[in-house]
Amino acid sequence: MSGIVQYVVVRGDLARTMGWPLGAVIAQACHACTAVIHLSYNDAHTQTYLADLDNMHKVVLEAADEAGLQILCAKLKEDNIQHKLWIEQPENIATCLVTKPYPKDKVQSYFKKYKLLKM
Repeated sequence: MSGIVQYVVVRGDLARTMGWPLGAVIAQACHACTAVIHLSYNDAHTQTYLADLDNMHKVVLEAADEAGLQILCAKLKEDNIQHKLWIEQPENIATCLVTKPYPKDKVQSYFKKYKLLKM
C-alpha cells in the first residue's frame, strides 16, 4: 500500500431529513470522486493512487448538512488542499466533497472531527 488516501465527505442530511434514496446519495460520491480524479489526473499522488487499483484507500465520512460541507470546503481552499465540491444540478446544492489522493499524513487532520458515514 502506498499511504495515499482519498477522503469523501457526504452530507448525512440528504438521506435522513431530505429523503434522498441511498443510491442517489452514493451517486453523489461517485460523481465527485470521478471529477476530482479527472481534474488531478496528472498529479503524482493521483498517479500513484491509480497505479494500484486493487488497493485504493478511501475514507467515507459524513458532514451534518450543506453548511458543514461549505465550512470544510473553505478551510481546504484556504490551505490549498485540492478537492472537488460536487454541486448537484438542477437542485444547485452541494452534496459531497472529495479530496484528490494525498498522503494520509498531509490531510488526515482536516477530517478528524468527522465520523464514518452511516445511513
